[in-house]
Amino acid sequence: MNLAYTDFIFTDYRKRVAELQASNNPFAQGLAYIEGELYPINEARIPILDQGFLHSDLTYDVPSIWDGRFFRLDDHLDRFERSLRLLRLRSPLDRHGIREKLVEMAAKSGIRDAYVCMIVTRGIKFVRQYAPEEIENNLYLIIQPFLWVMGEEMQKTGGSAVIARDVRRVPPGAIDPTIKNLQWGDFVRGIFEARDRGANYPILTDGDGNLTEGSGFNVCVIKDGVLRTPKRGVLEGVTRRTVLEVAKANDIKCHVEDVPVSAAYDCDELLFVTTAGGVMPITKLDGAPVGNGEVGPLTKTIWKGYWEAHYDPMRSFALNY
Repeated sequence: MNLAYTDFIFTDYRKRVAELQASNNPFAQGLAYIEGELYPINEARIPILDQGFLHSDLTYDVPSIWDGRFFRLDDHLDRFERSLRLLRLRSPLDRHGIREKLVEMAAKSGIRDAYVCMIVTRGIKFVRQYAPEEIENNLYLIIQPFLWVMGEEMQKTGGSAVIARDVRRVPPGAIDPTIKNLQWGDFVRGIFEARDRGANYPILTDGDGNLTEGSGFNVCVIKDGVLRTPKRGVLEGVTRRTVLEVAKANDIKCHVEDVPVSAAYDCDELLFVTTAGGVMPITKLDGAPVGNGEVGPLTKTIWKGYWEAHYDPMRSFALNY
């Protein structure tokens, strides 16, 4: 029997999905924490006047749960706290409170593979009328079944991407990309351009001939056994951090630096990395094959190591369901 490299995780994952779908737990399809209460995800509502909705005045972060283990939660909380500080937001729950609430929510849901989202918004009052210290900020927490930016079938053969021509990444001087935000105007335009050009995903440039990131993912290029990933104009991804750790553990040289657009066209392997999807191989760029047009050997090595890292007790902890 010819097994795909993805069977390493997907065979058991499909069994867990089937078990979850058969559950009669009211939270099995997701739950949300809003104003101190828990709601099934399809009943969750936010105030219409929340400035997070009206002006995207918020920050968020997305950790995950895999096979009943919370993965790198403290790293996500570190980044979340930094984002809150830089945006002058204050969470109604402190770090410990958020951590405890997420663990409680996961246990109540029974979801063993979860997409987790924590959001703090400015709240009902707008900073144009009030000083930040006069505004009560809102906290929202969400746990739902794992979301795949790239599904199993596409991961087997690789996805397609384009270098966006009609839109560039918002410059860091306008929106700090190291603060996770939902101001996705450039990303959405990039997604539509990619689809119009017959591809799945966009890569945005900085307007000065360098790669930045895609719609919610970091970009890595591999050439002659060396991995490079853009340094400026990007989110400092927790998934990217894991990928760099895994690559180095497998004697793959890594550089976080400016990466010119030409490097994407000239690379042997191209991969996107994000919590919602993990390591996503790209085998076609602007309609042409990347390398030999197949998922490359180093990508497969990193892919396997990334998912193995989810069971590392230094990076994850088991939940008590």
